[in-house]
Formats: sequence, C-alpha cells, structure tokens
Amino acid sequence: MKFGHTTIRNMNAPTLPTHDKALPLGKESAYPDRYDASLLYPISRSLGRNTIGVSAGRLPFIGWDLWRGYELSWLNLKGLPRTAILKAWVPATSPTIIESKSFKLYLNSLNNERFESVAQLQDRITADLQNAAQSSIKIEVITPDAFVNEPISEPARQSTCLDDQDIVIDDYEPNADLLAIASDNVVIESVFSRLLKSNCPVTGQPDWGSVHIEYRGRAIDHAALLRYIVSFRQHQGFHEQCVEQMFCDIAARCQPEQLSIYARYTRRGGMDINPWRATPGTPEPSLLRSAQQ
Repeated sequence: MKFGHTTIRNMNAPTLPTHDKALPLGKESAYPDRYDASLLYPISRSLGRNTIGVSAGRLPFIGWDLWRGYELSWLNLKGLPRTAILKAWVPATSPTIIESKSFKLYLNSLNNERFESVAQLQDRITADLQNAAQSSIKIEVITPDAFVNEPISEPARQSTCLDDQDIVIDDYEPNADLLAIASDNVVIESVFSRLLKSNCPVTGQPDWGSVHIEYRGRAIDHAALLRYIVSFRQHQGFHEQCVEQMFCDIAARCQPEQLSIYARYTRRGGMDINPWRATPGTPEPSLLRSAQQ
C-alpha cells in the first residue's frame, strides 16, 4: 500500500533477493528521455515456482505470458511521432519474467528514438526483451491501420460463468483443499470467472482479472471452483505465479486428463499481462481482450 511517497510492503509477500533493491516497482521513477535497454528488470521464475514445488527442468505445463503494451511510441526518421500496440509472448520456459514497471519504463525510453521502419523497431524490441528474459520471444507491433483487427470480445456462449452462484465464501488465501469433484462422470467443460483478484507482492496493490478454465476429466464442482478462485483475493503473487499455482492445485486435486488456464489481467500503467498454462498438447486459447482490459 502507498501512503504519500512511502511504499509499505506486505510482510506476507514472498521475500525477494537483496539484489532486488534495484527493483523499480513501488518506487518513484523518472520517465526516461532516451532509449535505455538496461531499464528492463528480470525476475527469476524460480521465486514463485519453488513455493509450489515446480522445477524448471520438469515443468508440468506448457504456456506463455502475453504482454500487451498500449503506450508504444517512437519517431520516424523525419521526427514525426508514430504509435502502435505491442504484443509480446514470453514462453513459460523462460528462466525469468520481466518486472512490469521496468517494461513500461523501457517502452517509454523509445519515445524519442528514431527508427527507419516498424521492422527495425520490432527487431530492436525483440533483441532487448530476449536478452532480459533469456529466451526467444515472439513480438508483434500492431499499427493503427490494423487496430480494427483488435476487437474487444467476451467468452463464447458455450462457456459457463461461475460468478452468479449463491454461495458463502470466507477463505481469501489459496487453498487447494477448497477444490472438489462433483461427479466421476468425465466431461469436457469451459468455465470462467471475472472475480479473480490478487495483490502485487512488492507494493500490495490489487491486480484484477478474469480467468478461463477448460478441462477434460471428472466434473469439477462449480461452487468449490469459485471459492478457490476467490481465495486468491488476498494472495501476494505476480500474475504468472498465480496462474501456475492454479494449474498445479487443480491438476493435483482434480486430476483432469487435460487442463488449460488462461488469465486476463486488467491494464496497469498502459500494460496488461495474460498468462496461459496448459497440459502438453493443448491448443492455444483465443487471444480475446475483454472489456475490462
């Protein structure tokens, strides 16, 4: 939480290494007036995975984190500003994630940089992000002429919303024991909730989102699943870590044959983060952008 210019860190948040004193999140930062790739700040995925028993060498899931940056701007060679939307897919196999505020500051460092073409800009961003994430990254720069292809869309009608159930909830820290099986009948089901909320582990500020779960296996109890999703409400964790914990908890407790979890967090500081984790062989989800984002 923030009071004035002071940031108070939640004492229940995961402890970051001492070198994270350089972490820009939770601090006042001057916007850069020139290009600076060193602004990108990597954080090891192991910080979150160690707490849920996931080893980098044996990931139980596939997936990626889709970042969308809405404040991408640069200059052409004549000094005329250009603008676009950035999409960046960081694979779940990357050793690091990129801290969100550092990502924003990096994009703003491009504001006064001149590029001959969109392709040159894209190559520069790709190289910088790959260096920070220590992994190959897919990049798309969406220019205004293609904005029409970036519509807002909500879940398909065949997907069931969990949010209107008349149930009592009083657990606000993740607990896999909240999950339950409704029946031993094997089903293929798509459900979603717009009630996902977690908190930044550094600042304690709320992160809001929706979560889409598709699975094949024994029918999962809907009331239990909603209680579990809502239990993240006071949890301290980065977006990517929350989704990986959800995947591991549901996989262990409900043992579906196939599982896909796609969270779409709302925009903060001109960026939204959309982690997807799934059992190997699962088709990738549609890249929907919700009205909330």
